[in-house]
Amino acid sequence: MPRSLASILVVDDDEGHCELVRRSLQRRGISNPIVSVTDGSMALDYIFCRGRFANRSAGGELLVLLDINMPGIDGIEVLRQIKCHPNTRSIPVLMLTTAESFREIDRCREYGCNLYFTKSVESKQIIEAVQRFTLGECL
Repeated sequence: MPRSLASILVVDDDEGHCELVRRSLQRRGISNPIVSVTDGSMALDYIFCRGRFANRSAGGELLVLLDINMPGIDGIEVLRQIKCHPNTRSIPVLMLTTAESFREIDRCREYGCNLYFTKSVESKQIIEAVQRFTLGECL
């Protein structure tokens, strides 16, 4: 049975950035399903199949591209909740932020993020990390 394509969840309170990430991935030939949500609460609902995503099948692989600085539930809290739950701790999470803060980086690593990027970094590096994941490589 062929392996199904992993879904990519883009979490960013800036809808324009979500769309930019989506277009960049598609331009680089990534055909995985891409879902965008604009806050931490919706991200957790998607990941844990609750709220408006209650009918989503929990099966299948998932990669999360997660903005840190969001109103309400921020990306670090979303990361913490993903990584402390036994059913979701293996989900790869790529953290995205506008400013590189050593304190943030340490907290993200402490909670188990796979990679950390500043949004000012050429998106090519982020795209390459996603491509490695879609090819089944470890992040």
